[in-house]
Amino acid sequence: MDVRTEFLEQVREQGVAEGHFLGLLHVLIGRRIEKADGSLVANGLTWRELASLLKKVRWDRNAVRELNLDPDALPPRDRERYWYTAISQAGVDSPEAVAAGDELARRLQPLGYVVGPAPGQTKSSSVHS
Repeated sequence: MDVRTEFLEQVREQGVAEGHFLGLLHVLIGRRIEKADGSLVANGLTWRELASLLKKVRWDRNAVRELNLDPDALPPRDRERYWYTAISQAGVDSPEAVAAGDELARRLQPLGYVVGPAPGQTKSSSVHS
């Protein structure tokens, strides 16, 4: 199992992303995620990579409701396309997504993850342990 899959499964099992799905998307797409020991988890995924990963771990499709999207309005048969479409409509580069990413970064610290700053932010303004 690859480290990104392990990360998502741990995040799901611990309930860290519940209510913070936009932050999860933002962090996985635009930030560096490391384990506390410095090993790399992710260094920014493309939308397509993230869609594939969400499909692989069978992320709950109802999570898109947090993005004010109707799961029934997204492509029902192709789960990778479903997630790609949701990501494209989520506003992952919005100020709200940056704030949601900062909050998720704080929630990931107790699990032993360090999340880098959002694109355009300085290291001193990021959340880390």
